[in-house]
Amino acid sequence: MSLTLAAAAPAAPGGATAFIMQIFPFLLIFIIFYFLMIRPQQKRVKDHQAMIAAVKKGDEVITAGGIRGRVTRVVDEREAEVEIAPGVKVRVVKSTLSQVLNATPKGAND
Repeated sequence: MSLTLAAAAPAAPGGATAFIMQIFPFLLIFIIFYFLMIRPQQKRVKDHQAMIAAVKKGDEVITAGGIRGRVTRVVDEREAEVEIAPGVKVRVVKSTLSQVLNATPKGAND
């Protein structure tokens, strides 16, 4: 009797086809996440790094802490000196600059 039941059961789909059908939804979700979340975030990081590299004397900036000031000197590729009030200068790490409000024209304060 068990032979007739085994013969009557439908054949299982091929191993490779079943694997692809199980993996397909995960691949689709990853592709959607890539285009909607990962790729735009990478673009924002790249734009922020370019903005930080272009900071120069005279630029008005806002730090991540919300302090607004004008760059008086670029110390090196990692630090800048920012005047936050008349006569009050602080050194900030350039990666903490969140915005450059109005960049000075090239060559204006060299």
